[in-house]
Amino acid sequence: MTSYMSERELISLGFASCGRNVRISTKASIYGAPRISLGNDVRIDDFCILSAGEGGIEIGSYVHIAAFSMLVGKARIQMLDFSGLSSRVSVYSSSDDYSGTALTNPTVPAKYTNVKHAPVSIGRHAIVGAGAVILPGAQLHEGVAVGAMSLVTRDCDEFGVYAGIPARRRGERQRLLLEMEALLAGEKKD
Repeated sequence: MTSYMSERELISLGFASCGRNVRISTKASIYGAPRISLGNDVRIDDFCILSAGEGGIEIGSYVHIAAFSMLVGKARIQMLDFSGLSSRVSVYSSSDDYSGTALTNPTVPAKYTNVKHAPVSIGRHAIVGAGAVILPGAQLHEGVAVGAMSLVTRDCDEFGVYAGIPARRRGERQRLLLEMEALLAGEKKD
């Protein structure tokens, strides 16, 4: 008995595409699987929620989504190769209007709401710390590191270290990981 879905279970979900060595916990919740594509070497842990709206969810290769994380919303959510989410990270590509000028929540007819939908991209080698929240329209470029409990409301420049509420650039991340990626690619060819 394994805690990950079998190949048969993965196929039965009807993903848009599903690569090799994809491990999804049997305790994860997947909605809109036909709009979700998964690369190779992907792991999605217990109690994660992936809810793909019209824009879909694209997950690259060598991606880890830790327990209790969620990716939800109508617009596209993209996690590129070697990116990862620590536990309890929330990624939203849709958000209600909190100003009081519209009604909120999905049970209300759309003409009475003012939901913001915008794509979210988590770039290659980006890592997001535990409990962080990423809001619609945020773009985490290559190599970005986001500290635990941060609120990302806008673009994060490549190889920046970001933290806080709202997240601000706090430093520069090393690029040695790019050399390690090249070594891994060389090993895969052998």
